[in-house]
Amino acid sequence: MSSTKPPQSGASESSAAGTTPESGALLGDALRSTRIVAILRGRSGEHVDAVVDTLVDAGVRCLEITMNTPGALDAVRGAAERHGTSAKVGVGTVRTPEHVNRAAEAGAEFVVAPDTDSDVAARVHTHGLGYFPGALTATEVTTAAKLGATAVKIFPASLTGPGYIRELRAPLDDIELLPTGGVTLDLVRPYLDAGACGLGIGSPLLGDALDGGDLGELRRRAHAFLAETGAAA
Repeated sequence: MSSTKPPQSGASESSAAGTTPESGALLGDALRSTRIVAILRGRSGEHVDAVVDTLVDAGVRCLEITMNTPGALDAVRGAAERHGTSAKVGVGTVRTPEHVNRAAEAGAEFVVAPDTDSDVAARVHTHGLGYFPGALTATEVTTAAKLGATAVKIFPASLTGPGYIRELRAPLDDIELLPTGGVTLDLVRPYLDAGACGLGIGSPLLGDALDGGDLGELRRRAHAFLAETGAAA
C-alpha cells in the first residue's frame, strides 16, 4: 500500500520491548490486505458467530471481538477454529494482563486496548501477540511505539479527523497509526490518504447486525468499505 512505510526507528524500539516477527506479520498480512479492523461490540453474544462469518465471507480479514461482549472469548475461539487460515481474530477492550492471558488462551492473534499500559504490553509480548494500544497525543503515540505496538490505535479519532493523522505522521512517520472511533464510509479514503495504515471500524460497518439485523445489509456495508480501501474483490 502506498500510503505507509515499514517501521524504521520504531521497529528497533519494538524489538527491545519484545515484539515478535509474528505480530509484525499480522500488520503486513491481515491489516494491510484490507486496511480494516472490524470491531464487534455487542450487548449479547447471540449473533456474533453469524456476523463474523458474514464479514469474513465478504472479504474482511481482521476482526476484533471486544472483551465486554458477552461470550467474547468463546466467540474468538470459535472464529479462530472456523477462519484461522483466512482471517486474523483478536480481542478488544483489553485493559489488564489477565485479559491478555485469557485472550491468548482463547486463540486470539492480537489484542486491542483503549489505552497504553506497560504491564499489558509486557504480557502481550510474553504471548507473542499483535498489539494495538490506544493513544491520542504525540507523547502517547511514541510511548505506545516504544512499548512494542504493532500499530497505535488513535482513539477516539472522531475528536480529531484525518488532518490530525497527517499532522502526527509528519514527525512520526516511522509509527503506524490506526484511527478508530467514528470512522464512517466517507472518511475512509481521507484517513488512508493522510497516512493511516488501516482503520478500526465499529458501528458504521456493523450497524444493527449484532442485534439480529439483516446480514445481507452487513455484507453490503462490508463491500462498500472494502471498495473504499481498494480491497474489494
